[in-house]
Amino acid sequence: MNAPLIAPAGAPAAAITQDVLTIPRKLPEGGKTNLVGLTRDQLREALVAAGTPEKQAKMRLGQLWQWVYHWGVRDFSAMTNLAKDYRALLAEHFTIELPEVVTRQISSDGTRKYLVRIAGGHEVEVVYIPEEGRGTLCVSSQVGCTLTCSFCHTGTQKLVRNLTAGEIVGQVMVARDDLGEWPVQGAPKDETRLISNIVLMGMGEPLYNFDNVRNAMKVVMDNEGIALGRRRITLSTSGIVPEIARTAQEIGCLLAVSFHATTDEVRDRLVPVNRKWNIATLLDALRDYPRLTNSERITFEYVMLDGVNDSKEDAHRLVELIRGIPAKINLIPFNEWPGAPYKRSSNNRIHAFADIIHNAGYASPIRTPRGEDIMAACGQLKSATERARKSRAAIAAEAGI
Repeated sequence: MNAPLIAPAGAPAAAITQDVLTIPRKLPEGGKTNLVGLTRDQLREALVAAGTPEKQAKMRLGQLWQWVYHWGVRDFSAMTNLAKDYRALLAEHFTIELPEVVTRQISSDGTRKYLVRIAGGHEVEVVYIPEEGRGTLCVSSQVGCTLTCSFCHTGTQKLVRNLTAGEIVGQVMVARDDLGEWPVQGAPKDETRLISNIVLMGMGEPLYNFDNVRNAMKVVMDNEGIALGRRRITLSTSGIVPEIARTAQEIGCLLAVSFHATTDEVRDRLVPVNRKWNIATLLDALRDYPRLTNSERITFEYVMLDGVNDSKEDAHRLVELIRGIPAKINLIPFNEWPGAPYKRSSNNRIHAFADIIHNAGYASPIRTPRGEDIMAACGQLKSATERARKSRAAIAAEAGI
């Protein structure tokens, strides 16, 4: 088992200076290729290009895959079922690199938030939420975000670039390191999963980074490695309509939609991408998703904002809008952050809203905020180098308030 890769708390944060959407897979030091995040086909091609005989490539791929993703091994010399000269060949051409953990914070409720540094000195946040008998890892897909949703702290940070597949998979591996979840060779098999679910709900819009997200989830879902099934993965989107059917076909995971409003007028303000694909267009794209993926239902995420979207009329409109779509509605009490232009709805207002939805036949759980004391709750993620740079007035002006 690998030791946790945790940097000392308070390590200096790097400034975000680069504005690019992609980075090369090869690392700058030595030109070695990082194996983390390569799909099976990509890994096979890389092994052959490095000198692995074609006839051995499938077997070598399987061995290497298991070492990296089942056992969590990073050192080629420790891969004992590979010949010594082949291990030397691997070390000459490849590396197994994860994002660097800059800080780790642990909330009073057990939630863990990691600030991780990736290539170029950029930073993203990853959150682990422990629950009884399970645990959920919230993973980021971009540095910053393109969407500027006015209630979301991450949305006040401009997009810097997409994460690579390796940087997305690397977040999962970093968390497994910290939790000590890699199996120990020779020890009795333990079926307990500390990370039992993954949600693509961290920084960024996953469907604006589709190829890298898809490839990363292929790695995570592979049965010979991390082995989380597609129903253990939920992708959250603000409604990038052209990519929804593609998500069903190429990933097949569960889908959550950041909905948050029942009229285009309000949703245009809360979720600006609605101006491109409005509520009717989005719902049309969602109606086939459960059938295409054999998913039981779609989750509609609905943040409760005082006096904005929390009326009884809103609740009745929501029921009518989603009629005919197998769904549940997650009601999210707004998680406030410095400079936020909104306030959380009252408990009475939230429960009245939930009752209307429940009485219409839909599950309407009210999400318990987790990790608020370390700014790890839904909508609060933002890299330390960008946090609190905007005034409340500037954020409100951008939101049109």
